[in-house]
Amino acid sequence: MNFKGIGASPGIALGKALVLKEAELVIERKSIHDVQAEINKLEDAVKISKEELVKVKEKAFNELGEHEAQIFEAHLLVLEDPELLDSTIAKIQDEKVNSEYALNEVKETFVSLFESMDNEYMRERAADIKDVTNRILRHILGVKVVDLANLDEEVILVAHDLTPSDTATMNKKMVLGFLTDIGGRTSHTAIMARTLEIAAVVGLSSATETIKDGDFIVFNGTTGEVIVNPSEEVIENYRDLKKEYEDYKESLKLLKGQQTITLDGRHVELAGNIGSPKDVEGLINNDAEGVGLYRTEFLYMDKEDAFPTEEEQYEAYKAVLEGMNNKPIVIRTLDIGGDKELPYFDMEHEMNPFLGYRAIRICLDKTEIFKTQLRALYRASIHGKLRIMFPMISSLEELLKAKEVVSEVKEELTKEGIKYSDDVEVGMMIEIPSAAVISDILAKHVDFFSIGTNDLIQYTCAVDRMNQKISHLYNQFNPAVLRLIKMVIDNAHKEGKWVGMCGESAGDSNMIPILLGFGLDEFSMSPISILPSRKLINSLSYKEMQEFANEILSMGTSEEIKEYIDKKFNR
Repeated sequence: MNFKGIGASPGIALGKALVLKEAELVIERKSIHDVQAEINKLEDAVKISKEELVKVKEKAFNELGEHEAQIFEAHLLVLEDPELLDSTIAKIQDEKVNSEYALNEVKETFVSLFESMDNEYMRERAADIKDVTNRILRHILGVKVVDLANLDEEVILVAHDLTPSDTATMNKKMVLGFLTDIGGRTSHTAIMARTLEIAAVVGLSSATETIKDGDFIVFNGTTGEVIVNPSEEVIENYRDLKKEYEDYKESLKLLKGQQTITLDGRHVELAGNIGSPKDVEGLINNDAEGVGLYRTEFLYMDKEDAFPTEEEQYEAYKAVLEGMNNKPIVIRTLDIGGDKELPYFDMEHEMNPFLGYRAIRICLDKTEIFKTQLRALYRASIHGKLRIMFPMISSLEELLKAKEVVSEVKEELTKEGIKYSDDVEVGMMIEIPSAAVISDILAKHVDFFSIGTNDLIQYTCAVDRMNQKISHLYNQFNPAVLRLIKMVIDNAHKEGKWVGMCGESAGDSNMIPILLGFGLDEFSMSPISILPSRKLINSLSYKEMQEFANEILSMGTSEEIKEYIDKKFNR
């Protein structure tokens, strides 16, 4: 039996399937006589659930970092919400019903309430309530679930999707790979698989319906090929592929400490994308030449009730600058809005949030928020090589206004006698087509551009990148996207400015030769992609890739381009 999905994390996996399915909770209304016994049953289940969540949170913090741990902090807050538990106890007492029925009824009421709210953040809390109350219900009912933390044999996990709880608690030494029904390369499962360096294939549609516990599986996390109960000959072939991949990974270690330079001497910078100071370790382990994107919004999203203070931000930025030992660090200013909301900052419901009040638009409207961040950034600038980048710039007016605020902040710091570096580069992201089209004008007012392909593709092609029905139209090889990228690089170079890329395309082996040929100066990607990208670039001729990229620019369809890439590199 064969499947074809989306290769989400590289690697070859062979092993037995462990299929994770949602435990069925059979809940019936029952009349009870001993009210206190039902309340005790509820309270015991809550206590066990709390102990579990505390352990999960600690494990997530130690192994995955503060951002992942915050998910379970939110679950603990739900668990400790007196309104949820008091309402359940009141229902048990007033209606003389069993505890699981009372809790389930209260859960449904709360979930319906939160799902009907206009605020996206509040709607997402409905999922937290479901997760927590189902945990309690399982303990009341005595329903056993697979204990991923204590796996005693090596398995390939097969699931509809893997929750943050699953990836945080699993015994990673026993997990050979992930297979999921849903998801894409940017889904939580895919990102976590790459972070943990576990092979994964996502978007398989019906894997959980077809694969059974104990089935023997082999799969390729790069190509997306999955074979269930293969022949011995196929198994041997995959064992050989696994050995080849492991040898390949070992060979990549020889590239540590080397420059990223083409056969004919062109040097480019390979940097990494991070979300918190904890991620610096992964960059160092993979020999990143800098940070091409520090997503500062996670600093804000990790706070429950107020914006991070100037001091809190300063400490985070300082930690990254010092941790990277004077390598260049591009820090993006606050980029909230769209699908990223803050519980303590009320943003009105919008019909098209990705085209609405977000990123630099918020910062220029709420300059006190912007200034606090800029003060922290400039204070931290004395601890390393800082580069500041503005997101979501669509016009020269926005760029000039942002730079005015920077000048005001520097003047204030000077008056206060606070030291900061005079050597801070200020740049902007190119992720909106209007910015790409006037990049010749914008380039005169910045030190660098960083191309954000995730949004540039979305806005250029008018495709919601989270919409599965039209996902085939979200295409980095669309000739319009490629022409915009080339235009931006050329316009920047005419003004003597460098250009980076921090979108997913920067680490894609099919895109790297094209981007190299276009003249891209800096590639920023997931840490796991850095050494493979160095190996690829070191094997290429810049002059040949220029000719190759020019040929691609003459092509009219993405299919033609992809076929040409496959032919050129024998893929």
